[in-house]
Amino acid sequence: MRTRRAAVTGAVTLSVVFAATACGGGTAGGSGGSDSQPKTLTYWATNQGPSLEADKKVLQPELEKFEKQTGIKVKLEVIPWSDLLNRILTATTSGQGPDVLNIGNTWSASLQSTGALLPWDEKNFGAIGGKDRFVGSALGSTGAPGKDPAAVPLYSMAYALYYNKKMFAEAGIAKPPTTWAEVDAAGRKLSRDGKWGIGVEGSNLSNNIHQVFVLGKQHGADFFTPDGKPDFTSEGAVAAVKQYVDLMAASKIVAPGNAEYAQNQSLSDFAKNRTGMVLWQTPSQTFAAQGMKPEEWGVVPAPVASGTPGQGAQTNSMVAGINISVFKNTRNLDGALKFVKFMTGDEEQILLNKTYGSVPPVKTAQADPAFATDSLAVIRDTLATSASALPQVPEESQFETVVGTAVKELFADAAAGRPVTAESVRAKLDKAQQQMPKK
Repeated sequence: MRTRRAAVTGAVTLSVVFAATACGGGTAGGSGGSDSQPKTLTYWATNQGPSLEADKKVLQPELEKFEKQTGIKVKLEVIPWSDLLNRILTATTSGQGPDVLNIGNTWSASLQSTGALLPWDEKNFGAIGGKDRFVGSALGSTGAPGKDPAAVPLYSMAYALYYNKKMFAEAGIAKPPTTWAEVDAAGRKLSRDGKWGIGVEGSNLSNNIHQVFVLGKQHGADFFTPDGKPDFTSEGAVAAVKQYVDLMAASKIVAPGNAEYAQNQSLSDFAKNRTGMVLWQTPSQTFAAQGMKPEEWGVVPAPVASGTPGQGAQTNSMVAGINISVFKNTRNLDGALKFVKFMTGDEEQILLNKTYGSVPPVKTAQADPAFATDSLAVIRDTLATSASALPQVPEESQFETVVGTAVKELFADAAAGRPVTAESVRAKLDKAQQQMPKK
């Protein structure tokens, strides 16, 4: 999923939704048609481009193409990440939701447990060409193990290390880092004269979770036990969070102001030659919108201690991406299935993923030469060999909120000059664990 999202907080929480009878989905107001009169569909799209308007310009011509093919008009709303999860949760209880919607793939199991989303059983997958069309790693983030998926992969992404070639040349750094020790060394050379080594989004809860989850894998921690219970205070989890925050607190290669970043400011700093590196998912479109040319940046796999990504302790990314789902009580199931088939067809997969700088989760589309570029090859190879799915548990969204907030608070401590110790990290994570639902 894209890291623009701020994890859900406030009045609408998953614990409330789980306690309610899920009734969401379907076009409100009786305008959505039915299987016998498939006139319209409503579609909530995620913000994939540099702005909501940019996404509308990308998607609207494709929706008009679908209408010409099927006679079904699609009413589009692009929803910012900061609002999307709360909007979805409200829809699951109010019944005033869309027919089809995009979701961050890390939410799949959480939203699946509400009962509001259409299960993708063999029949429903058959209606869109079959489950085996999709890459296995992408299917791993579509719902809880052992259950029919709650979503279908739409855009696949992974984290990589992006580096600013001009800043690297000025600092005398001959090659991009592949280990954390090399990131630290390069960062120290880059951090001078008001410039900094690496950017973070310290107030972006999702981004925090993505980074510490990967570092957790590298330290042998999963944040949940095999039976799904929170395990936030293990030695590996504490070490992972401390390592991430120490980029600012100890190594001092992150600007203190990054503690407040939550809206892609680190990408702007990178494009404006203020930050030498960022760990990100497919940022090329944002770099271009900031005026940065493709030849001005490079990309390598995200770092691991050994320098060689792989499985287990060599994991260097979570399986990022966007899934597409259907509300179970849509009044136009036939139209919704046709639309999902359209969006996951080779033509749309190639066009949309090429536009957004992501990789198709559909095998045949992924083989297109458009995804053989150096930058996308890094993403494709990471997804195939060294990415792991975030825990597919119903409490995943609460995990993002409470642990993401703990990391945010630790970055605030680092920015203010307060010490970040193993004990202070453990205390924050223990507090986060106490906020999780009891099993």
